[in-house]
Amino acid sequence: MVATTFRSHVMVVVLSLVFVFAGAAQAQAPDCGGVTRPIVFAEIDWDSVQVINGVARTILELGFGCATDAVPGTNLPLVQGVIRGDIDVIMEVWIDNVADIWNPAVEAGSVEQLGVMFDDATQGWYVPRYLVEGDAERGIEPLAPDLRSVEDLPRYAELFRDPEQPDRGRFHNCIIGWQCELINTLKLHVYGLTEHYTDFKPGTGTALASSMEGAYLRGEPWFGYYWEPTWVLGKLDMLRLEEPAYSDACWEHMIAMIEAETPERAEIACAYPASTTLVGLGARFKDEAAPEIKAFLSAMAMPSAEVNELLAFMQDTGASAMTTATHFLEARPELWSTWLDEETTARVQAALD
Repeated sequence: MVATTFRSHVMVVVLSLVFVFAGAAQAQAPDCGGVTRPIVFAEIDWDSVQVINGVARTILELGFGCATDAVPGTNLPLVQGVIRGDIDVIMEVWIDNVADIWNPAVEAGSVEQLGVMFDDATQGWYVPRYLVEGDAERGIEPLAPDLRSVEDLPRYAELFRDPEQPDRGRFHNCIIGWQCELINTLKLHVYGLTEHYTDFKPGTGTALASSMEGAYLRGEPWFGYYWEPTWVLGKLDMLRLEEPAYSDACWEHMIAMIEAETPERAEIACAYPASTTLVGLGARFKDEAAPEIKAFLSAMAMPSAEVNELLAFMQDTGASAMTTATHFLEARPELWSTWLDEETTARVQAALD
């Protein structure tokens, strides 16, 4: 009888401790700051934002206990979805491209603008570095050792000979229909290159990237437009040519000539501006998000060079954007841990392990 009573007391104590520890664990478990629905991301149709989305979504799920989802689409409709509140988070707001609708939404309080994802996104005219500096490992001699600037291009036109017009070089322009195509065509005119180079316009981004990569792997000349962050510039060592320095006055003049459909009348041209890309919260989520989640999304920043490397990894391995995001989290804890407090970092790391 005494033994039975003792065992009963022991059982009560053990069960009580189990409930206490379970309750404590439940209290400490993250609950996404009280948001009970999936957080919806803008899955814009280019690789960099999809990888960045993957990093942010994985951290929110593992570190904050959130459920996440994504809506795929093109840039402008998704930005409009953020402004309406249909989409919660956009990780790459390219201000220069959507200023006419984004800035008024910020001023009206319809959306909330957080931190800078990267402020060093560049675009310009590139050649393979081996053309200028050579590549001893590949046995490539420098064929254009003095090529540094757009001013040097006329005397190197033969190096970039267009197979369809052998008396001229070939400039690989931006994709047909993008504003950069029109800007580049204007630049060719202002820089005095139209008599030396053909304005070759690829129909797709894949065609443009393939032309660059194919020439690079063969060690051949290539000259054209590109931008970063992209897998191509993460994988290939390309040299951006110098142009007249960017200025607001120059840029406004170029855009005015394009809008007037008179690019041939442009008198000045200059380099593209460095683009700043921001993180934004949609009309509904900006009021729902807990301070700790806003703090994380504000702190999250990835330099273009980092994104280039991830995109090159994705291209070479065939990995999905989410798998590439996991690869980043496993390989670069010293970077992403700076976006989080110690407890959240520990939860993410434990889940990865």
